[in-house]
Amino acid sequence: MNIDTETIRDRCTDPVFERGQTYRKEGRIQQLNRFDERISAVVSGSNPYDVTVKFGGQSLETRCTCPYDGQGDCKHVVAVLLAVADDPPEDGSERIDSVLADVSDEELRTFVREILATHNRAREQFLAQFGDEHKSVDEYRQEISHLFEQHADPVVFEAIDLSRFFDIAEQYRERDRYLAAATVYRAVFEEVDEKFTWIDGSYDHYAQTLQTALDGYIDCVVAVDPNPEDFETYAGVLETRASTESEINNRQFWRALDALEDRYDE
Repeated sequence: MNIDTETIRDRCTDPVFERGQTYRKEGRIQQLNRFDERISAVVSGSNPYDVTVKFGGQSLETRCTCPYDGQGDCKHVVAVLLAVADDPPEDGSERIDSVLADVSDEELRTFVREILATHNRAREQFLAQFGDEHKSVDEYRQEISHLFEQHADPVVFEAIDLSRFFDIAEQYRERDRYLAAATVYRAVFEEVDEKFTWIDGSYDHYAQTLQTALDGYIDCVVAVDPNPEDFETYAGVLETRASTESEINNRQFWRALDALEDRYDE
C-alpha cells in the first residue's frame, strides 16, 4: 500500500490538493479503516462523506459520496490518501482471519443470516455473488426512482450515490453473468435519463454516471456474443433511449449505439 505525496498531487487539481491538506490537518477524517488492500473512511464536510480507496498493484481506485464533479479526486479522497501515505493503517483482515479460523460453519451461517436480514445492501451483494436469479430492469429502476424522489426538493441539486448498483453489476461480471450485469446497467442509464429533467446541479456527476452505465452495458452485451436477433434487441434498448422526445441525452445514446455496433461487427 505504497503511495506518496507526488502521486496524490497528480491525481487532483492544485486547489483540491490544498483543501485536502487542510481537511486532514483539521482532523476531519472521522474514521479510517483498512481491510486487505481496501481503505474505508468517513470525512466530515458539509455532510459526512464515505470514502473508499482500493489499492491493486499499480492501480488505485477511489470513490467518494460527495457531490464533487470536477477534475480528478475530491478533497475528501485527497485527505484520506495523505493520511494513508503518512501513516498506513493496520490491516484489520488479519484479526478477522484469526477469528474465522475458530468459528464453526453453523455459527458462521447464523451470523451471516442475521446480517443479511438487517442490511439490504449486504443482502443484494450476497445474492449477486452467490445467487442464480437477479432482479428485473423495472425492479432496479423503481429503487433508483425512489432515490430521486427522496432527494427531490422539488428538484435534485446534489449528486445521488448510485455506487451500490455498479457494485452489484461488477459482482455479476466477476461471475461471468454478463446479462445480469447488463440488466443493472440498463436500469441505471434508463432511470437517470428519465429523471434528468429533475436535475438542477451536479450535472457532470450524472453525465458520468450515465456514461459509466452505458459503457458497462456495451461491455456486457459484447461479452455474451449474442446472435444477430438478440443483438438487435440489446441495441434496440439504446436506440429507444436515443429517440426520446426530451433529447437531453440523445447524442450520448446515439454514440453508445454506434460504439456497440462497431464492437459487435469486429
